[in-house]
Order: sequence, then C-alpha cells, then structure tokens
Amino acid sequence: MDKLEQYILDNTKPEEELLHRLERETYLRVINPRMISGHIQGKLLEMLVRMMRPKRVLEIGTFTGYSALSIARGLEDGAYLDTIEVDEELEDMAARFFAASTYGTRIRQHIGSALDVVPRLGEVYDMVFIDGDKREYPAYYDMLLNGGYVHSGSVLLADNILWYGKVAEKIAHNDRHTEAIVEFNRRVREDNRVDNVILPIRDGINMIMVK
Repeated sequence: MDKLEQYILDNTKPEEELLHRLERETYLRVINPRMISGHIQGKLLEMLVRMMRPKRVLEIGTFTGYSALSIARGLEDGAYLDTIEVDEELEDMAARFFAASTYGTRIRQHIGSALDVVPRLGEVYDMVFIDGDKREYPAYYDMLLNGGYVHSGSVLLADNILWYGKVAEKIAHNDRHTEAIVEFNRRVREDNRVDNVILPIRDGINMIMVK
C-alpha cells in the first residue's frame, strides 16, 4: 500500500468490525480476494445510498458480500437489495455474514446468472451496482435499459470500468474482458438515454443516470 492510499484510509471513517472480518476471511479463503470492494469503495456505496435514498437496489455480482452489506447499511427501513451471484460456492459465506449483520434482513440473495434472474424477479430498480462477469457488461446494460428494469432517475454504478488501465491500451488478442468493458463504456457514452461520468476510484466506477 502506498503512502497516498494509506493517507486516504487514515482519514476516512473506520471500517465496521463485521466488514473487517469479512475482508480478512475473504483473503484467507477465497480465490482472487482482490475482487472484494473493500473499505473505501464500500463506504462510497453506503454514502451514495444514503444520499439517493433508493427503495429498490440491484447488485450484479455478490462475491463474498462486502458491497451488499455496505449498500444495505445505507438503506432506509423498508428498502431492500436484490444481490445476484453466479458462483454458488460463495453463497454460504455471504449468507453467514448477512445473517450476522443488523442490516442483513434488507438483503435478498439470489444464485444464478443475472441475465436469467433479473427478468424472473421482474422488479424496477432505483439503483444498480454492476460488478459481475466483465464479459457480460454490455448484456447487463442492454437488459437493464431495454428491459424496463430501471426508470428515469435510476443510477447505475459499473465497477472495474478502467480494468487495471487496459482500457487505455491496445487490447491484446482474445482479451474478452477488456473488449467488453470498452464496448460497455462506448455504449454508455453514445446512449442519449443516459448521462454519465467515470470516477477514478480504485479500478474505476462508471456512474450512469437514466434521464
């Protein structure tokens, strides 16, 4: 960790103990633990939820549940989060931490492909956090905007949108992840139905508002 990153952590409100334990267990037990949102991004999600006051939130990509708990912490009573994870092996770990949290009752956990689960749920969301399979980002976007699962004023937050800086370089042969993210960013930029800005926090977040 460099000095600037440490300074940011030192001057941000401390991490909740349950989230700290979840991050530690993720690094001990799960492959690719860096996929976890972590304290700074988690705190940003919580504060955005508090400011936007959404009633229905969708998360595509639960992983071990850090971002879901951060979002749930910011929700008002009566609001809820649908979180979807394709890897069923992560279900029990996330569910255990959801059950241990005061805010866990605000979370509805689903296992499967978001492209299958979202249409089955049939909800319209005020806020969406996209952190699933990067190769499917364009498909998620098309589903949400064209399927009527968001409305005017809905906010979409797409994570890992800078993809370790690869989006600004020549794309390597068969690098489907980078290709999909570049395509996603292009679609958003050219879509007159939305407004957007890319935030260079961690690996980048594309903040998109439906007009």
